[in-house]
Amino acid sequence: MHSQIVKYLIVIIILVSSCSKTNKKYLFILSGQSNMELLNPYESFIPKLEEKIGQNKIIVIKDAKGGQPIRRWYKKWNEKNFKKTNDSIGDLYNRLITKVKKTIVNEKIESITFIWMQGERDAREKLAQYYQQSLIGLYNQLSEDLNNKKINFVIGRINDFDLENINYKHWTKIRDIQVRVARSKNQFDWVNTDDLNDGYNRKGESIKNDLHMSVKGYKKLGERFAEKALELITNNK
Repeated sequence: MHSQIVKYLIVIIILVSSCSKTNKKYLFILSGQSNMELLNPYESFIPKLEEKIGQNKIIVIKDAKGGQPIRRWYKKWNEKNFKKTNDSIGDLYNRLITKVKKTIVNEKIESITFIWMQGERDAREKLAQYYQQSLIGLYNQLSEDLNNKKINFVIGRINDFDLENINYKHWTKIRDIQVRVARSKNQFDWVNTDDLNDGYNRKGESIKNDLHMSVKGYKKLGERFAEKALELITNNK
């Protein structure tokens, strides 16, 4: 009789444990400036994730704003470094983290992946010297606010729009920083966007090496973000 009770309790524990794990969800946070703002997650990013993880197993939160520098996300940006700005330091991050926390209330989270597509504005304002510290600082900021030191980080490297640094003087410097940061930890990685800015934009206009991606480019970008996120989740379990 005693052994039967023990077996019954073991089965209950296994079922409860299984249910608990099943209820856990994968959180994906997308942010950045215009190339993230113009990305439609429902076009390719979410379908790719649902195909691999399951339709009811993911939470996707996107909050982006075109033309913005990283200082609007990184709250410890030193305003003395750049006196010309009238931007609110960290205000877009506050908007993002508020949205994230509200969305995940009462949710059990299996893993968190942060996907970042930004840097064009900082390249134009010649602020590469502050970008690496800000990018790492932004990641640490998110980790602290979500109390999770194992957040995966996917960086979309800015494309090949101005590789000669003609109008955006720090274009290649920002690109190099993004790759360097992406290679600094096993939980970090980056995706290439150099082949995504040719073709036709959402207005139907022909583009070549544009600042923004083509219609097909955004679809491909969503797929690449999803694939890289899934790779990091698998490798960092």
